[in-house]
Amino acid sequence: MAADAANTPSKQLSLLGFFAITASMVMAVYEYPAFATSGFSLVFFLLLGGLLWFIPVGLCAAEMATVEGWQEGGVFAWVSNTLGERWGFAAISFTYLQIAVGFVPMLYFVLGALSYILAWPELNTDPVVKTIAALIILWGLAATQLGGTKYTAKISKAGFFGGILLPALILVCLAILHLASGSKLEIIMDASTFFPNFSQIGTLVVFVAFILSYMGVEASATHVNEMRNPGRDYPLAIFLLMLAAITLSSIGGLSVAAVIPHDQINLSSGVVQTFHQLILTHGGSGLGWAVRIIAALLMLGVLAEIAAWIVGPSRGMYVTAEKGILPSAMAKVNKNGVPVPLVVFQLLLTTVAIIVLTNTGGGNNMSFLIALALTVVLYLMTYFMLFLGYMTLVLKHPEKKRGFNIPGGKVVKLLVASSGFLVSLLAFVVSFFPPSGLPGGESTDVYVGLLLVSFLVVVMIPFIVYALHGNRPGRLVHIKHQNAPLGHFAIHPRGRGSHLLVPIDESKDTA
Repeated sequence: MAADAANTPSKQLSLLGFFAITASMVMAVYEYPAFATSGFSLVFFLLLGGLLWFIPVGLCAAEMATVEGWQEGGVFAWVSNTLGERWGFAAISFTYLQIAVGFVPMLYFVLGALSYILAWPELNTDPVVKTIAALIILWGLAATQLGGTKYTAKISKAGFFGGILLPALILVCLAILHLASGSKLEIIMDASTFFPNFSQIGTLVVFVAFILSYMGVEASATHVNEMRNPGRDYPLAIFLLMLAAITLSSIGGLSVAAVIPHDQINLSSGVVQTFHQLILTHGGSGLGWAVRIIAALLMLGVLAEIAAWIVGPSRGMYVTAEKGILPSAMAKVNKNGVPVPLVVFQLLLTTVAIIVLTNTGGGNNMSFLIALALTVVLYLMTYFMLFLGYMTLVLKHPEKKRGFNIPGGKVVKLLVASSGFLVSLLAFVVSFFPPSGLPGGESTDVYVGLLLVSFLVVVMIPFIVYALHGNRPGRLVHIKHQNAPLGHFAIHPRGRGSHLLVPIDESKDTA
C-alpha cells in the first residue's frame, strides 16, 4: 500500500502549470518556410489541423492515460490493452522511428543557418558536403548525450529561450514593422487565397508540415493524472495550446511568405532568408552581422533541441523491455542511465536517412520535404492505432474507471475519435502525391518513389522485431513515468523522455 501511495501522482498541476510544460510544442520555427509555401491558406491548414486533429488527439490520449491501471507505459499500454501487444509495440516503435527520420529536416535547418553564417552556400546546396556536415553534427551531439543527460534540461532551456523564443519574438516585431511601413508583400491575403485549391491534390501535400507541428501532444497526456481539476482544466489547456500554436505559426509562416517570393523560399534556410531581408531592408546593409547573430541563435536553439531528443524516445522503447520483446542486447543501459544500444540503432537509422534522402532527393527543398513527409507518415501509424484503440475502449470497455472523460457520452467520444482518424487518413494519403509548385522548380519525379520505398522499409521493422522476439525473459527494467515538470518544459513532448529507467540489480534478481 505504501509503495502504491508513493507512486501515485500528486494532484498539484494547475492549468497554467500544464500549459507551461507543454508550451514548447507550439514553437515550430524550423517549419515556418514549409508553412509559407502555402501562402495565406496556411491559416486554413492550421485551423483544420488544430480543430479536427490536435484537439481529438489530446482528448482521446488524456482519457486513455487516466484509465485505472493504464497510467504507466504511455501509448504502449493504451494500444496493448485495446488492440493487443503486437500493435502496442508497433505504436511505440513508430514514435521512436519517426524521431530517427525527424532529425533530418532539423539538421537541414541547422546547416541552412550555418551556411549563411559562414557564407558557404555549398553547405546547404551540395549533397555530398551537406551529408558529411550533417553526420558530423549528429554524431557529435550524440557523444555529448551518451555520457548522461544531467545537463539536458538546462541546455534545452537555454536553447528554447535564446535560440527559439527570442528569435521568434524578434521576427514578430520585424514583421509588424514591415507591415506598418507599407513595404511590398509577396502574398495576397484575402478570402480567395484563404482556402487552398482542392482541385489540385499536389497543393495539399504541404498539409503534412502542419500536422507535424501538432504532433506529440499525446506524450504529455499522462500529466493529466497530476492535474488538480482535469475535467475542467485539461480541455481548456489543450484549446489554449491550439490557439497559441495557430497564432505563433501563422505569424511565423506569414512573415516568411510576405517577405520572400514563393519561388525563392528555401525550406532549410527560409527563416534566415526572412531575417536577412527584413533587417537589411529596414536597418541598412551594414547590419549583416546582426543577421548572422540571429542565425547563430536559431542554429543553437535547434541543436539544443536535437541533443535533447537523442535519448528521450529511446527511453520510451524501454517500456517494451518489461515484456521481453526487445533482444536482451538492446535492453541495457550504461552507468549514466542511457540506453546506448537503442540510441545507437536510432542514430544509425538517421545516418542512412541522411545519406539516402540528401543524395537521391537533390539535397535541397525536395530532400527536406521527403524527410518531413516520411516523419509524418511514420508517426501517423501510431495515431491510427491510438484512435482505433480509443474507439475500442469506448465500445468494449465502458466500465473501466477513468480520471478524465470526454464529455457528451459515447456518441461524442466516437465523433471526436473519428475526426482525428479521418484527418490522419487525409494527411497520410496526400503525403504520397507529388507536390506541385515546389519552390525552386525542383523535379518531383523522385518524390513518390523515394517516399514510398523508405516508408515500406521502415514500417516493417516493428513487426519483424515482434515476430522474432520469441520467449525472451521479461522484467529487464522497471518503468515509471516521470512526474511534471522536472525542468524539461523546454523540450518538445515528441522528444521528451517521459520514462524513468531504473535498471534491476541482476545479482538480486537471479533465482
